Amino acid sequence: MIYRSKAPLRIGLAGGGTDVSPYSDEFGGAILNATLSLHAHASIELTDNGKLSFCSIDKQEIQEYDIAEQVPIDGKLDLLKGVYNRISKDHALTTRGFRLSTFVDAPAGSGLGTSSTLCVAIIGAFAEMLKLPLGDYDTAHYAYDIERNDLKLAGGRQDQYAATFGGFNFMEFYADDKVIVNPLRIRQEYLNELENNMVLYFTATTRESAAIITEQQKNVRENNTRSIEAMHQLKEQARMMKEALLVGKLDRIGEILDFGFRQKKNMAHNISNAQIDAIYDAAMASGATGGKISGAGGGGFMTFYCPGNTRYQVISTLCSFGGWVSPFQFTQHGLTTWTVQ
Repeated sequence: MIYRSKAPLRIGLAGGGTDVSPYSDEFGGAILNATLSLHAHASIELTDNGKLSFCSIDKQEIQEYDIAEQVPIDGKLDLLKGVYNRISKDHALTTRGFRLSTFVDAPAGSGLGTSSTLCVAIIGAFAEMLKLPLGDYDTAHYAYDIERNDLKLAGGRQDQYAATFGGFNFMEFYADDKVIVNPLRIRQEYLNELENNMVLYFTATTRESAAIITEQQKNVRENNTRSIEAMHQLKEQARMMKEALLVGKLDRIGEILDFGFRQKKNMAHNISNAQIDAIYDAAMASGATGGKISGAGGGGFMTFYCPGNTRYQVISTLCSFGGWVSPFQFTQHGLTTWTVQ
């Protein structure tokens, strides 16, 4: 018996960083994001060998243990093991052995929410196996709790909810782990044009988001006026983006992205760098009207809005920087699970 799941990666279109505590706890955060046809995959195959096997196919790494209620968190495939430990603790998991295998369609540290999406996918596979009655909010919060509290990984809250719910969502974040997900009903012709005009570019660099997020959190705790004001403006950007998408003011998308890019650089030092700025400026000179860094910043994917037929010149320009453009489609589906007999 094999239990499978997949959860979509996301791009944040506006409001990025306002989902991170303590800002969201004190001021309330707002983010608009959308899921892509890139996924994190998880499979649990039952065995009778008395072993717990954890396998990351994309990282080409395997960790194997004798059956135990808890396995060591030691820096090796901790996300896989952390979900197992929590499921085992909360649901009295008994097994004669299994192999948990995962694969992610984008590199870790690429800014598309890979870690949190993978966490959601693994929970989904275990929920399918154990028939756990988890709703969407339950699953997303479970993933957040495992990452932030069990594994002590720095980060925000949007990724878990995007991966679980799927589609275009306007999300609100408050104190006491309160999250409200507002699905957006966007006309199909608007989505078609948005998809046509968006270019997703991988800079061929990845980054460790924890340091950037830690600085962002420190700036809020120390009442850094410049950083906090930037987050206020990014929260407003999310509302601006929501209106533009719902009423079809697509010509404003690039302008709104550009506004956010400039505000986000005021949140923490390493969000942008000379390479990112050079790529951004070149894309704008080639016809893009705005763009953004995905995730916490510092590297990974960048997104550009290219109206008319400017995408082709922008793509040609971007490829000269040594990265590559990743084809994608928007997807309306979140976490999906199934069983193979």
